[in-house]
Amino acid sequence: MTPQKSFTAIPVMALALAVNAHAQEQVIRIGQTGPLTGANAFAGKDNENGVRLAIEELNAKKLQVGGRTLKFDLHSEDDQCDPKAGVAVAQKLVDAGIKYVMGPYCSGVAIPASRVYDSGGALVSTVGTNPKVTEGGYKHVFRIIASDNQIGSSMAVYGAKVLGAKTAAVVDDRTAFGQGLADEFTKEAKAQGLDIVRQEYTNDKAVDFSAILTNIKAKKPDVIFYGGYAPQAAPMARQMKQLAVKAKMLGGDTLCSPEMGKLGGDAVNETVYCAQGGSMMDQGADRANFMARYKKRFGTDADAYAASFFDQMHLIAQSMVKAGSTEPAAVAAEMRKGQFKGVAGTYAYDDKGNMRQAPITVYTFRDGKASPLASY
Repeated sequence: MTPQKSFTAIPVMALALAVNAHAQEQVIRIGQTGPLTGANAFAGKDNENGVRLAIEELNAKKLQVGGRTLKFDLHSEDDQCDPKAGVAVAQKLVDAGIKYVMGPYCSGVAIPASRVYDSGGALVSTVGTNPKVTEGGYKHVFRIIASDNQIGSSMAVYGAKVLGAKTAAVVDDRTAFGQGLADEFTKEAKAQGLDIVRQEYTNDKAVDFSAILTNIKAKKPDVIFYGGYAPQAAPMARQMKQLAVKAKMLGGDTLCSPEMGKLGGDAVNETVYCAQGGSMMDQGADRANFMARYKKRFGTDADAYAASFFDQMHLIAQSMVKAGSTEPAAVAAEMRKGQFKGVAGTYAYDDKGNMRQAPITVYTFRDGKASPLASY
């Protein structure tokens, strides 16, 4: 009988240890919202991958708060880059009790969804660049990259002072992101003395820009600023080449995406100029190491925002440890106290959730890849 008792005691003891280990663990559910279907699905998946890589690395570190090991658990949702769908996703995450949300990607989603997240007490980290995203008075919204007014105005200054442009045409896709970016470019372009010779509008599902470009070509602008996303900008660049439009194309951070080279081919080389958050000084060993880890894990190169979401996830975890709490209010307060050096830049936030110092780097394309030119 004694050997039998010893045999049955072993699994009972193992079960007790497992239960105790679980009791010492605190699960932190992380919501991820972005376009996982549609034309911008490449960006939504890239954002998700950046968060996923950070979570895997953080879980391996076994960080502790209050004597309990933090375990981060990712819950990803497709907001389709659509305001209505994005609000529904926000309500779903809030109803599930999720207190940390990475995303949205699109400003048009971030603006209305922020109200829902705020009502649910969730901390939101978004790449929505429209200034309205952080003007709602919500305490727990953080914009983890530069805003439209920084990006749009930087491209206007670059166009005027570096490219020597005197005239410009402006096209936007009527989304909150595209329109906001175009408005900021136009405002600064006029301040720089550029003459806006044509204003055109499209949408974020368009593929044929021949009529728009024909109208613009007649005005012979030095530059064309496009406020919108890469899936439209890339075919527009190809059609500019086909129609022999000589102007340079300027745009925001979404045009810095590798998707521009994939979809635009050689039409983007030395023709497309874009601005993205971060300085040329940030393109060092830490970023290179991150890019290598990302490619090894996911089998593809990181796109525009993977590093920013990766950084923010690490900042949130670090802030939990420093605050000794996993409550969003305590974590948000800790995040505003100092600076965090990540792979995509240095993060320090003001009371509205904007980055205090958000350097911009201007890129062009060479051999289908974004190549940095200057930082501001």
